Amino acid sequence: MIIAIAGATGVVGAQASDYATSQGHTVQPLSRSHNVDLQTGAGLDLTGVDAVIDCSGPNTISAKQSKNFFAAVTNNLLSAAAASGVQHFVPLSIVGAATAPYGYYAGKALQEELVAAGSVPYTLVRATQFFEFAEQKVIKLGSLRLMPTVKAQPIAAATVGKFLVDAAIAEPINSAVDIAGVEQHAMVDVFNQIQARRGYTHKAKEFNLPGAFGRSLRDGSILPGDDAQLLGPTLDQWLNEHSW
Repeated sequence: MIIAIAGATGVVGAQASDYATSQGHTVQPLSRSHNVDLQTGAGLDLTGVDAVIDCSGPNTISAKQSKNFFAAVTNNLLSAAAASGVQHFVPLSIVGAATAPYGYYAGKALQEELVAAGSVPYTLVRATQFFEFAEQKVIKLGSLRLMPTVKAQPIAAATVGKFLVDAAIAEPINSAVDIAGVEQHAMVDVFNQIQARRGYTHKAKEFNLPGAFGRSLRDGSILPGDDAQLLGPTLDQWLNEHSW
């Protein structure tokens, strides 16, 4: 299969690209580094593509910026996919986005609506937070490390990347599927355990992000429901897989 991957250089996109290639599929990266601007549609050509995986996303917690990004990117991908006869669209969303549509999640909630209303067959994959996000989201102030309070059931990016590819090569379900890790962890604890494995002494402290978005991160709104597929590894297993 020829699988186009939007955001192929990101945390999950890179994992999906590596796994797809290892399975004998041809990956067509869709990113600025490959002369494709997903927001304007410049350079976006899906001719001959069998399936599209969308792992793209902006670095923002602004609801307006997130919605603007996902509206543009999703509409451009759907239009290009429909024009080229792509048979399967697999966007990556977030568990809880539809029930807590605030901040960054507002864009994801809009993305889900656009995909469901589109004409391209799809499988919407919602995942919980990634272990890898713990180091990306920490705020460094001198020797102080701060982490928003996030009640999560984190999952490995490699697991999500593999799931996206496996979904893309299967038949579209024209619905959503939720995936999550097997254990609940506060994201600050994930960060501190990574730091300990690296031999660092700085520990992060939690703070409550204000507003509805911050509240949804800490009140259980983004935890998976009973219908979610729980996938390993555990945090300890994931830590042991890395050479820190």
